[in-house]
Amino acid sequence: MSHYHPSIPTDPQALAEACRDAMWAGDRACQALGLRVLQVAPGRATVSMTVREDMVNGHAICHGGLIATLADSAFAYACNAYNEVTVASGFSIELLAPAQLGDELTASAREVSRGGRAGLYDIEVCNQQGRVVAQFRGRSHTFKGRSLLPQASG
Repeated sequence: MSHYHPSIPTDPQALAEACRDAMWAGDRACQALGLRVLQVAPGRATVSMTVREDMVNGHAICHGGLIATLADSAFAYACNAYNEVTVASGFSIELLAPAQLGDELTASAREVSRGGRAGLYDIEVCNQQGRVVAQFRGRSHTFKGRSLLPQASG
């Protein structure tokens, strides 16, 4: 019995969107945190999050780890837009300003370098006023030959 799999898009933008959809289907962490993938393109992604009451720490500001999670999520969607399974091999983050309860944070990821199995991505996290809350730099590792999207079977 054969299973129908839609063909894998050849257009880079359509491929990035198909990869986003495949990742989102199993992305329980982003779903639980209420993250929204606003935009994807080859090597780019924009993800947003509203700071909820359960995201605020004892200083009444958004927990830095959750800001890192938002940035890491934009990083993941950006570097997986090529239909090759890619994971983080490391990252660093600078927390530049506090985020408050109710803030709308947006993480914008862009590819700096991608070659072989390694990639480098910069992610900026801003609040709804455009104030930069954090700068994140991620290093990626690609598993060559491992597709994110299911392959057609005969």
